[in-house]
Amino acid sequence: MKEFLDNRNRKANRLIHEKSPYLLQHAYNPVDWYAWGEEAFSKAARESKPVFLSIGYS
Repeated sequence: MKEFLDNRNRKANRLIHEKSPYLLQHAYNPVDWYAWGEEAFSKAARESKPVFLSIGYS
């Protein structure tokens, strides 16, 4: 419940639309995370940026 209350006034990132419980844990992080997929890789290629991959820790 505390986590829910802490997130009331925070802006969610794009992970808020994911179904994975792990990704949803990070939906209120200030980082603009992308889920694994074409959108993330296309953006990285377009901007000539590396992909930072998180394999989880919880």
